[in-house]
Amino acid sequence: MVSSTPEPTEYLPRVGEVGPARPKPWWRRPATIAAAAVLLALAVLYVLDLALSSGDVPRGTTVAGVPIGGLSESAAEQKLREELTPRLSRPVQVLAGDREIPFVPADAGVRVDFAATVAGAGSQPLNPWTRLVSLFRDRETAVVAEANPGSLTATLDEARAAVDRPAVEGGIRFDGTTPVPVDPQTGQTLDLARAEDVLRTGWATSPRLTLPVLPLAPQTTPEGVRAALDLLARPAVAGPATVRGDGRDATVEPAQLAAALTFQPGGNGTLTAGLDRARLGVLTDQLAPTEKPGQDARMRFDNDRPAVVPSVDGRAIDWDQTLTGLLQAIGPGGNRTTEARYVAVPARITTDRAGQLGIREVIGEFTTGGFAPDSGVNIRVVAEEVTGAIVLPGETFSLNGYTGPREAAQGYVEAGVIEEGVPEREVGGGISQFATTLYNAAYFAGMTDVEHKEHSFYISRYPAARDATVFQNPDGSSVIDLKFGNEYPTGVAIQTIWTPKSITVRLWGTRHVTVESVTGPRGDYVSPYTVTKPAGPECKPARGKPGFRTSDTRIVRDLSGREISRTTRTVRYDPEPTVRCAG
Repeated sequence: MVSSTPEPTEYLPRVGEVGPARPKPWWRRPATIAAAAVLLALAVLYVLDLALSSGDVPRGTTVAGVPIGGLSESAAEQKLREELTPRLSRPVQVLAGDREIPFVPADAGVRVDFAATVAGAGSQPLNPWTRLVSLFRDRETAVVAEANPGSLTATLDEARAAVDRPAVEGGIRFDGTTPVPVDPQTGQTLDLARAEDVLRTGWATSPRLTLPVLPLAPQTTPEGVRAALDLLARPAVAGPATVRGDGRDATVEPAQLAAALTFQPGGNGTLTAGLDRARLGVLTDQLAPTEKPGQDARMRFDNDRPAVVPSVDGRAIDWDQTLTGLLQAIGPGGNRTTEARYVAVPARITTDRAGQLGIREVIGEFTTGGFAPDSGVNIRVVAEEVTGAIVLPGETFSLNGYTGPREAAQGYVEAGVIEEGVPEREVGGGISQFATTLYNAAYFAGMTDVEHKEHSFYISRYPAARDATVFQNPDGSSVIDLKFGNEYPTGVAIQTIWTPKSITVRLWGTRHVTVESVTGPRGDYVSPYTVTKPAGPECKPARGKPGFRTSDTRIVRDLSGREISRTTRTVRYDPEPTVRCAG
């Protein structure tokens, strides 16, 4: 079968006929060629600019207003040196708070690192846009400067004195029993790190510098203060309060509460209330009889044998808990009454411990005599107070600390003393004889001499360079004390034996050492001087005695006889004056 569909035939233009034009490729188009030419020109310019400026400081760079762009690094350094060096010697006014402080950078050791400053400008940028913009805009680079360590301290300290002001917390004060709010105040402090940077580099750009300051915000707010005034202060002083103790109640009046109330920041801008026990002496005094003092174990000596006097635990008011309860009682909704809280106070030296201290034999003993009857009274009182005292291993015994005040209220009487080298009379006179006796007993027991002082002039009934004096203020505070330490692993107990003619002190414990005393020769004598006093019953003529210098050497050996230590103490005694009674 033959198809009737005609075969397709290619179109061929006739002779003399023009066919349709074909489009040119994009890269041959005029616009493309023009754009390429422009880009090529810019690229050539970019390469030429980059090549010509290679190694130079980037265009448009300034340092402290000094243009260094386009210069070589060495030329830039030189230009900065010429421009900035004179500025280092020019005074700059530093404003710190309301004070102006003159500051000369060169005098404070400030110096510019010119190489580092130029290096800080960076290298030539490769970004074409950056290079183009640099033709029309400058770029400031910071000065790199250094200062000697501590060279800026004086200026910064002066600035801090002018600037620093602590924040003042809000609070509540009382005008009688009326609470008055005290608003908080914001403080400020010098920002030291930034201020040092300003002093080190700021002089290069300005003749007047302002140092940065940081605010110091208080923890409280005015709103918090007024809330505490309404919720805490006013209810607290609305009336008297009662503290119930064991068998005795104490009353605190509103004015006393107002004096004792304290207020501290409590978070979130508020205040918390507290009570100052030191200002509640009336409460302490009223409840003192409800407390029971304890008693450390002591030693008694029956037939020259030591025995333990049992300790007694005490009972005292727990003031922290008691005042917490009182604060709640005077707060909103409180009934203004609370109970005193008590705690047991164990003895420091218990009966069991005292029996385990190795107190079994006399390890040091000394006796003195020749005291006047009135001095004897005082020596007996102090001896009765000290006898039985225990010095634990590692502890130091203080005579003034142990006895406390030695006044008429404690049973002491007026007796002779030495005051500024002249015999006088005072309550408690004669205690120095007990101190000398105790010192020598501790000396031969091998105790450590922690503190002692000899008499101002020599007293013949005491061993030379081995005497001791003590002195207190009327309130019992110590002026001259006798202290010795027990460095042995066993305890020491003090026994005193008083008679109308002598005082003996024995130290009991466990013997660890033997002690020898070697008294040195006397020399450097000084003749006595004369003191004239008004005639009368109080004036007692006396014949003076010369002063001199001497020494004592203490040799300590262990029980095998091996020497452990050898210590020499040199003492200068003043001359004892001749006393004359005028008229």
